[in-house]
Amino acid sequence: MKRFFNVTGLCNPNDHFMVDPLRGLGETILSLIANKYYFTIHAPRQTGKTTLLRSLSKQLNMSQKYIAVHFSLETAGFRSNSVEKANKAIIESLYSASQEQVTVNNYPPYPSEYEPSINVFKNYLTDWARNSSLPIILLIDEIDSLYDDVLISVLRQLRDGFQFRPEAFPSSIALVGLRDVREYKEKVRDNDSSIGSGSPFNVKAESLTISNFSRHQIAGLFQQYTDEGGQVFEDEIINLIYLLTGGQPWLVNALAREITDKILERDTSKPIIVEIVNQAKENLILRRDTHLDSLIDKLMDSRVRPIVDSIISGADVEFNNFNDNLQYAIDLGIIKNTGSEIVISNEIYKEIIPRVLNLSFMANIGAKVSPQWFIKADGHLDMDALLREFQDFYREHSESWLDTFSYHESGKQLLLMAFLQRIVNGGGSIAREMAVGRGRTDLVIEFNGDCFVLELKIKRSNTNMVRTYKQLFHYLDQLNQTHGYLILFELKNSDVLSWEERIKWTEVEYESLGVKKQFSMVEM
Repeated sequence: MKRFFNVTGLCNPNDHFMVDPLRGLGETILSLIANKYYFTIHAPRQTGKTTLLRSLSKQLNMSQKYIAVHFSLETAGFRSNSVEKANKAIIESLYSASQEQVTVNNYPPYPSEYEPSINVFKNYLTDWARNSSLPIILLIDEIDSLYDDVLISVLRQLRDGFQFRPEAFPSSIALVGLRDVREYKEKVRDNDSSIGSGSPFNVKAESLTISNFSRHQIAGLFQQYTDEGGQVFEDEIINLIYLLTGGQPWLVNALAREITDKILERDTSKPIIVEIVNQAKENLILRRDTHLDSLIDKLMDSRVRPIVDSIISGADVEFNNFNDNLQYAIDLGIIKNTGSEIVISNEIYKEIIPRVLNLSFMANIGAKVSPQWFIKADGHLDMDALLREFQDFYREHSESWLDTFSYHESGKQLLLMAFLQRIVNGGGSIAREMAVGRGRTDLVIEFNGDCFVLELKIKRSNTNMVRTYKQLFHYLDQLNQTHGYLILFELKNSDVLSWEERIKWTEVEYESLGVKKQFSMVEM
């Protein structure tokens, strides 16, 4: 097979298996352009923005109705740049991109003819439009790579030229980046009030978002591979990949590439089975490619941290559509709003985020705990012994370890997850259910054919224990399990409540639909 699943940079149909780059936005974008609108397109990294823009530019130029250029502002995105220097870098980037996308008679002016100034971008576009026989369409990528006065300068120049379109300014402009235009004010230094509460780019008509792949689109992507090589992605495998990735384009392609190129080594005679998909997922998590590393960097962002912290702990936080931090984390692709819950975006992110956050815990646990301590002679996991050991471990280490931990709300849960991960690594798996406002974190541990259900909860003064029991009962019923564990972490400091009072183990029985069930309440 000539083509492959692409995980780096621009996609093209000659080299790569591809989903339609416009992904349902084509008619909307063409309508905005026809009506001479300025608009924004925003989406997380590696969702196909550049591929969409290049495809759109090509389509517009082929129509012979427009002169369209897609270019990036990255070369101007340095804090050390003066406004004048950045503006000159922008027109140089535009000219360079034009040479690759339009015919020579439609090139913009030579940048060397323009001296650096605070208005050189506007003047350059004005001169180009006045001498152009067709309306100019600009697709400006990486707009949110600009900072401070440079960002304000660019947005204001575009706004100032808007009234002169299309005869003396580009007819339509798309600003493209990670975030919507209302978020651009966050890229301005704190002590600069010149941007005000609104946006200098208040002429935009609409804000568009590039969606993740649908299940149908993933199936179509894999069908291209099957048509070329004969190897089939069965429905069960497509469903699993969609579940793991949530349709995130880079993750979909990375999993498919890991399966076909790395694990199966392009041997199309071998079937793609569930175990191979899970191995590919684990490989991606352990290898932490650039995409996952950039995700991890964002976890320490002061605007992202409280959101993710609340999701892992299940804390009640008042979120609404106007919560800027919430929208910021959604725009970055880290979380999503399902309509009923705020959750981490997909199963792979849901697994890697806790692992990364508790990495220091894992390293410190090290040789202090051996998995063999909790494996019975028949190879099964002794969860009672494990959790009793954790109670002792928590009593000895939690105060010093959690004192400086940056994720304050979820530190206790993450410490237990690290302890569990240390034990089950190589012999089992941990599935996590986390969402804002749940008041808890749910874990399902599978080990050597056994299933263990754990509910983790912070015990507060207003905790309704009857409701807490019902939540666990319901969860056990859903999973058809007859036994579970309720892990209660005391919120108070040990100098208020002694460890002797905190460390408890209680067996609770209940009956549901005529079936007797029980759970162990583990307090610390």
